[in-house]
Amino acid sequence: MPKPPPAAPPHPRERSFDAVLCDLDGVIRFYDMTEVTRLEQAAGLPPGSTAAVGYAPENDLPLLLGRITRREWAASIVRGLTPRVPRPHAQALAHAFSHAGFRADEPVVDLLRRARGHCPLVLVTNAPVWLDEDLAALGLDGLADHVVNSSRVGTAKPDPRIYEIAAERAGADPGRCLFVDDRQENVDAAAALGMTGVHFRGVGDLRTALAPVLT
Repeated sequence: MPKPPPAAPPHPRERSFDAVLCDLDGVIRFYDMTEVTRLEQAAGLPPGSTAAVGYAPENDLPLLLGRITRREWAASIVRGLTPRVPRPHAQALAHAFSHAGFRADEPVVDLLRRARGHCPLVLVTNAPVWLDEDLAALGLDGLADHVVNSSRVGTAKPDPRIYEIAAERAGADPGRCLFVDDRQENVDAAAALGMTGVHFRGVGDLRTALAPVLT
């Protein structure tokens, strides 16, 4: 009996996703904490002390769900720091932290722009209500087809609902979405919905993940 012909190799354009869902902070955008670090040193605080207070769930989550303003968030940071430093120091740190400058990682932006030429791109981010202003300041307000912002949709990663909203906006089944994030718990939540998860630690991770559409 003749042997069956060998299976055809996969088409070079074949891929396991029809849309790219990508985090913003820690992947595309990075903050400049130089002034915060300087103020912490002057106040005798270990580096990262302000971030630990600002990103504590009881302070951060209300901001990311759109329930408090930037001023109220800064006030919560002041309250968290005043047991350790005088109030003027706490106020200066809170202001520097809540108004820190930022930049975009251009190699990452370039990869995402190229990928968008082949499939929908959706930013999925836990961010405050002023995100649109920040994206405009970076020149990235037109980077993605959609932006799913936690403070606008009322749910934050790793809640499954925000991933479902992103897939709906992309017009893709969750099982056909590539999800990129710098936090493992967020990647795990996406994978639980059947998405292809990528834990971002550097541009090389993104380049490898997008290779099926960029090669």
